[in-house]
Amino acid sequence: MLKTRAKYHIGQVVRHRRHPFRGVVFDVDAMFSNTEDWYQAIPEESRPAKDQPFYHLLAENDQSYYVAYVSEQNLVPDETGEPVEHPDLSDLFGDFDGAAYQLQFQLN
Repeated sequence: MLKTRAKYHIGQVVRHRRHPFRGVVFDVDAMFSNTEDWYQAIPEESRPAKDQPFYHLLAENDQSYYVAYVSEQNLVPDETGEPVEHPDLSDLFGDFDGAAYQLQFQLN
């Protein structure tokens, strides 16, 4: 049986190792769980292994906000202490403590 342990946690601010974006983890897959078409669209020399955690991020760069799906090998902790400005953050998270956002649940 495959045993994986995610290095990053929900609410943590991370940045991509190679590309200029950062984001907040809002979900984690223990191993690759996207489509094969998505995976094949990644250039072969950059394609990450599927048998590692993959993270769903509320991501941002200098031009836009979006949702990203990133392998653990391509992430590093964001150590700037700066908040992420993604407009959907308040739907899932509360206060920022300088490294992570506190998960927030809203009951209707």
